[in-house]
Amino acid sequence: MKKILYSLLIFASATLFAQKNPNVKFAICNDAVGTVAMFDARKEFVQSVNVFKAKANLPQNLKKFDYLADNGLAEVKFKKDFGTLDFMTLGEFNIQNGLPQNASVFIEGYEFKNPETKIFADMITDTKVETVDGKKALVIKTMKK
Repeated sequence: MKKILYSLLIFASATLFAQKNPNVKFAICNDAVGTVAMFDARKEFVQSVNVFKAKANLPQNLKKFDYLADNGLAEVKFKKDFGTLDFMTLGEFNIQNGLPQNASVFIEGYEFKNPETKIFADMITDTKVETVDGKKALVIKTMKK
C-alpha cells in the first residue's frame, strides 16, 4: 500500500510541475521572451504594446512563439533611446545550471524546447533544476508566491 501511495505522490508532483500557469502572460520584445508584468513595471521605456488574443492572429514574426499564446501574446517595442534589457538564451541558462545545452526549460509550466530562445533575465524570480517527465530540466518561475 505504501508503494502505491508513494508512486501516486511522485506522479502528482511531476504533474504539478508540468502544469501551465494560467496567470502568466508572455510578451515578446526584440525576439526575446518576457512577461507582461515585467514590461508593465517599465512602462516609461515602452513605446507600444500590441496584444494578440488568438494564435491565429499572430503576425509572421511571432508565429514561432505560438506555444506561449494560450492567454494571448503581447508584442512590446521600447522607445528608440532606451535600447533593451539583459537577456540570455535558454541554452546558456542550462549550461549555468549544469544541464545539457539542448535540455528543455519549463517557464511557468510552458515547455521551451529551442535552446536558442532568448529570455529576459528580469522576468526570473526563481530557478530550480527539477525532474520533469523523467528528465532533469530547468524550471523557471516568474511570479512570486
